[in-house]
Amino acid sequence: MKVIVIIPARYGSSRLPGKPLKIIDGKPMIQHVVERVSKAKGLDGIFVATDDERIKTSVEGFAGKVIMTPPEAQSGTDRIAEAAKILKLDDDDLIVNVQGDQPLVHAQSIEDVIAPFKSGEYLGKFAMSTLSFKIINQAEITSPKDVKLVTDKNGMALYFSRATIPHGRDYWDHDSFKHLGIYAYTKKFVDEFNALPISELEDIEKLEQLRALENAMPIKVIETKYDSPEVDLPGDIEIMEALLKTGH
Repeated sequence: MKVIVIIPARYGSSRLPGKPLKIIDGKPMIQHVVERVSKAKGLDGIFVATDDERIKTSVEGFAGKVIMTPPEAQSGTDRIAEAAKILKLDDDDLIVNVQGDQPLVHAQSIEDVIAPFKSGEYLGKFAMSTLSFKIINQAEITSPKDVKLVTDKNGMALYFSRATIPHGRDYWDHDSFKHLGIYAYTKKFVDEFNALPISELEDIEKLEQLRALENAMPIKVIETKYDSPEVDLPGDIEIMEALLKTGH
């Protein structure tokens, strides 16, 4: 099983055009992501998947590897599937999908998400894993921007939502967990998932992972100790720079 990280990156963004190339602490955001991921152990390759020449030029400028995917690949998963074809990955090879707007992603989180595959735990049980982080900032519990999740007692995902889940009716003394947009899955899983139509809950919440749950595809959730905030708005860049100065 090869372990390949693919970082989908698109130039167009309604809220922050050119997002992967925004400068954070002197470097393009996509460079922060690649450099942080490269510190993880157990990887066989790291590639940025894009259809934009500006992103390609930037990544090659810091000696990163780029895969040019067709413009028709609209979603991140579409881009992942196209990149996997170009790389000629085998069905059992593992793909790690890291979002290009997470400049503070921690190497340990990458190792956490691939651990069930390295150990063989996944065999016959699931073909997809992702990460959760215990919410510290209470504002994230009610923010639709931060996706929450709940799992069963075996760490398998029950649901992902932009709403507050679980929502205490009579009291509130439980932990809440948010979902981090980092995934690991086999190439076979990606092909099967990508062949499915957009599901009802996915369309409502605008969360691709719900397509897997609606089609009875189990998702293993691993809790990580490291948050990985995303850049969505111009003001987020200043937040990232401040966090970098505190050692994140």
